[in-house]
Amino acid sequence: MKNCTQVYVHNSLEAAKVYCKAFGAEPTLEMKTPAGDQYEHCELSVDGEPILALSEARTDYDVEYLHREKLQTMTFNAFELGSEEAVKRAFDVLSEGGVVVDPLGSLPWSSCCATVIDRYGVCWWIAI
Repeated sequence: MKNCTQVYVHNSLEAAKVYCKAFGAEPTLEMKTPAGDQYEHCELSVDGEPILALSEARTDYDVEYLHREKLQTMTFNAFELGSEEAVKRAFDVLSEGGVVVDPLGSLPWSSCCATVIDRYGVCWWIAI
């Protein structure tokens, strides 16, 4: 069995570009709405392995509230990124317009990690 995380966000076309930049990914499946302005479904992969699927959120949600309260309703774990540089790149990209819950640092189980709620309201724990 394979498991791939799916997120629902507003501005899904922009979000896909941000996540590709953060994780060194590329779109491997893109299904846009008839107007071409949103993703009905998009899959992102690194080295041919799927890491994330995303779609346009169909309901409203308040990203500012999530940021203000630092709500972590669900956290997506992106670990084994390979290097401190990769973690720092993901941190820089994901924190732009987002909010840092836990800054870059170390824990007993990871020498470099952080928790960020990105500009789309998605919470990430990123680590080596």
